[in-house]
Amino acid sequence: MRLLPISQCQPGMRLGRHIYNEQGAVLLAENVELTQSLLERLKTYGIDYLYIQDALTEDIVPDDLVSEETKLRLFTEIRSTFRKLMNEPGRRTLANYQHFGKSFRQQMDHVIDDLSRHKDAMIMLGDIQIKDHYLYQHSLNVCLYTTMLGMSHGYERDELMTLGLGALLHDIGKTQISEEILSKPSKLTEPEWSEMEKHTVYGYQMLKNEANIPLLSAHCAFQHHERINGSGYPRGIKDEEIHPYAKWIAMVDSYDAMTTQRVYRKAMLPHEALEVIMGGAGTLYDTDMLNLFRDKVAIYPLGVTVALNTGEIAVVVDLNASAPQRPVVRVIKNEARELIASPYEIDLSKKLTIMITEVHPL
Repeated sequence: MRLLPISQCQPGMRLGRHIYNEQGAVLLAENVELTQSLLERLKTYGIDYLYIQDALTEDIVPDDLVSEETKLRLFTEIRSTFRKLMNEPGRRTLANYQHFGKSFRQQMDHVIDDLSRHKDAMIMLGDIQIKDHYLYQHSLNVCLYTTMLGMSHGYERDELMTLGLGALLHDIGKTQISEEILSKPSKLTEPEWSEMEKHTVYGYQMLKNEANIPLLSAHCAFQHHERINGSGYPRGIKDEEIHPYAKWIAMVDSYDAMTTQRVYRKAMLPHEALEVIMGGAGTLYDTDMLNLFRDKVAIYPLGVTVALNTGEIAVVVDLNASAPQRPVVRVIKNEARELIASPYEIDLSKKLTIMITEVHPL
C-alpha cells in the first residue's frame, strides 16, 4: 500500500487501512472505495494522509508496533478522562477519580508488552487514523514514541512505566485551559499565552498526589517545556535541573506537534520536523537523546512516495536501521514521470550518489 497526502487521493482509490471516529469505532473500513464526497468529509476531520491500496506496492504492509486494540483502548481512556476534566474548569486535584491512575497503568502495561516485541523497530508516522481533539491524539503519540525511545535507551519496565505515564499525561493541565485559547486559529495574546503556559503547573498539581501515578510522572508534566539553556517555562531551569524523563518528552512533544495538522498551520513532513529539532541540539534538547531519536525515527515512512535526484519517482519499501535517511525505494516512474513496465528497487544506503529530493511529488 502507499501513504498519500489526502490532496493526492482520487475517487476510485481503495482505502488500505481502517479510519476510526472519536469513539474508536470504524468510520471507514479498509478496502472502501473512496468517492469525492468521502474525501471531502475526511478533510473536514483533519485527516492529512491515507494508506491506499496499490498494485505496485501491495506487498508493503507497515508493522503495527503497538496493536490496533491497544491503541484504541488507550485512546478511549485518554478521551474519556480528559473530556470529564475539561468539563470541570478549576480542578487541581483528581480526588474524585479513584481509578484514574490504575486505569492508565493497566493500559501502559499493554503498551510496554506490545513494544517489547519490536525493540529494534523504527518509529514511524502515527499509523492509526483516529481523529478528534488534538490533545487526545497528541497525548497518545507522545506516549508511544517516548516509551519506545526509553526502551531503546535501556530503561527497565518500572522506569518505562513512569516515563510512559509522564508522556501520556504531560499535557493533562491543558484540560484546565479554555477551549478558546487551546483552539485559537491565530497568534495568542500575551495574557492568553501566559495562561497557556500555566498548563505545566496545573498538570503537576493534578498528578502529584495521585496514588497510582509516580511523582516523577507528575514532574514530567511540570518540566516538559523546560529547555536545557534555561529558555523554557514555567521556571526557566537548566540542563541538570531538568529530569531526563522530561527531556525525552520535551523532544518528542515538539516533534509530534510539528508533524500534526493544527488549526493555525499545516503539518510539517517528518524529515522537516527532524531537521528543526536537530537544530536545537545542545541548546534546547539533549544532544545524545536527539541522536538516538534521529536514529530511531523513520523520516521516510513505508509507502511514502519520493522523488530522486535522478528525476525518477519511487516508493519507500523498506527501512535501513543503520541509515534512517537512506531507505530502500522502488522506482515506479522514469525521469519523464511515466510509469515503467518493470519497477526495480534501490538501496540508497549502498547507492550514495542517489538522494531523495522531495516527498509526495505531484
